[in-house]
Amino acid sequence: MRTAIVFLVLLLSACAEGTYGSPTDGRLATRIERSYAARDACLARNAGADDISNSDPATIARAIALACAPETEKLVETSNRDGDPRVASAIRKDSEFRAMGYVLRARGQVTN
Repeated sequence: MRTAIVFLVLLLSACAEGTYGSPTDGRLATRIERSYAARDACLARNAGADDISNSDPATIARAIALACAPETEKLVETSNRDGDPRVASAIRKDSEFRAMGYVLRARGQVTN
């Protein structure tokens, strides 16, 4: 009886590890990381593209986030596999937030 319980525990733990540690998860994580990097590169590139020193930072950040909408939507598509609108909204808000950071850095208002 004891051997059967040990065997069952080992069998179940092997199934759980295969589920959470599969190569597919690693490929998805890599695609998500690449999507974040592409989105952030677009935000940084657009924040430094023009003379933005005399404009409202929030307005500039929204414009930059809009310019990078294709990269943001690719990130939403890659990371929000369930199609949850709250997740999509959070990613879009994060893009605008990050754009604001890039605008402030381009103005020299943030040292980081």
